[in-house]
Amino acid sequence: MRIALTVLVLALALCGCAGCGSSEPKSAAPSHAAVSKALSGAPPKLAGLHKQANQLLGGSKSDFQARMSELRGYPVVVNKWASWCAPCRGEFPAFQQAGVKLGKQVAFIGLDGNDPDSSARKFLKRYPVTYPSYRDPAEKIGPSIQAGVAYPTTVFFNRDGKLIYSHPGPYNSAADLIRDIKRYAE
Repeated sequence: MRIALTVLVLALALCGCAGCGSSEPKSAAPSHAAVSKALSGAPPKLAGLHKQANQLLGGSKSDFQARMSELRGYPVVVNKWASWCAPCRGEFPAFQQAGVKLGKQVAFIGLDGNDPDSSARKFLKRYPVTYPSYRDPAEKIGPSIQAGVAYPTTVFFNRDGKLIYSHPGPYNSAADLIRDIKRYAE
């Protein structure tokens, strides 16, 4: 009996430490119909981002810079993340909610750093967002926008494309993220 109890206690302890799923955040993505309704009528440049929702795009720095230039006139929020990053997983529901709520006024772009494509795609399938993510496997894009080495990092640009603020670390809620978007990006 003591052995069985000891095995059960060890199994539960290992499960909690290894993250058997209980500590993983749940996706906060609304239904496809709700997203379509919320983003209907978005300006063409932002609608272009929405058409690439949840896609992992080429990782060249020039492609990323071209997209940033294309988005001039809109505030841009860039979120650097990786599938292996527990704080990134924790904050993704906030980005799912903010992307839907503000996606007609603010451009969102993901930046997946130092991550195998297969892992990144699996992550995006679990936590779908309304915008694309650019690959940054060699971490060349992140430093060019002051995303630093911390995961996650969120970088805010104003309508003129000027970097306004870089937030290292995770957002704990959509309300916190939206507050910073209104403070730094709009």
